[in-house]
Amino acid sequence: MAEKIATRAAYGEFLAEEAERNKDLIVLDADLAGSTKTSMFKAKAPERFFDMGIAEQNMMGVAAGLALSGKTVCASSFAMFAAGRAFEIVRNSIGYTGANVKICATHAGITVGPDGATHQTFEDLALMRTIPGMTVVNPCDAVSAKALLKQAVDMQGPVYVRLGRASVPVLYQEDDELTIGKGNTLRDGSDVTIIGTGIMTPKAVEAAEELAKEGISARVLDIHTIKPLDTDLIIKAAKETGRIVTCEEHSVIGGLGGAVSEVLAEACPVKIKMVGQQDTFGESGDPDALLEKYGLTAADIVKAVKGVI
Repeated sequence: MAEKIATRAAYGEFLAEEAERNKDLIVLDADLAGSTKTSMFKAKAPERFFDMGIAEQNMMGVAAGLALSGKTVCASSFAMFAAGRAFEIVRNSIGYTGANVKICATHAGITVGPDGATHQTFEDLALMRTIPGMTVVNPCDAVSAKALLKQAVDMQGPVYVRLGRASVPVLYQEDDELTIGKGNTLRDGSDVTIIGTGIMTPKAVEAAEELAKEGISARVLDIHTIKPLDTDLIIKAAKETGRIVTCEEHSVIGGLGGAVSEVLAEACPVKIKMVGQQDTFGESGDPDALLEKYGLTAADIVKAVKGVI
């Protein structure tokens, strides 16, 4: 069984390493350093860590000011508050100015679990990708999280990085090629393409393995960058397999499924099904039980594939 690590844990490890390498890096948090794992940076560089309290809007404004003064800033909170509560400030102070702020938002999606509907965000990818100039990244495991976070910190301009609370299987090897804006083909196939992002990518691989037992050849793409989207890879897959299933721990409105559909409606119309949160709020519960209740399992992906074949 593959090792399981939460992407938020990988974020904390990355920050601890980055504290030594990048002396211009400043980290802000909104009273959640233990949960977001920014406490690991604080332990290494306390003079460059600031707890802004439960004031996410102010945190994003401060982040913009620091960035526009020449610093690189990682600003962290739960995704619900980083993207939702602070949206106007993110749009106007970070997006509009092109500030060099990396919004590293943890506890995304329904796998927040017991915290319930108020803390489970299914709208953040949709919100962030509407902001001009905002890069939007959603890594699927700890290895890709670290690699993509490093690229995000090294590039100029605003980036939204979506991270999770729950431990997830490690799919990538340390030497695998991972590039912001370029998707990865994890498995080749000719009958259908399953496009995953975030924690649903391992489930896409699992679904493809189950489908293979029934003689269905499924290609699996990891689209870890929602914006800019790897349109070439997606169009190629659509042309070669003729059928697409997207899967995401996010609303089917405006997230990966919406982004893929926008591209293919114009460039290569094919049959598409979307596995994701079906325009509902979540609830408090065990993360695995919630994934099953809301149709976010490998079995649900298998069912969707059979619906397009």
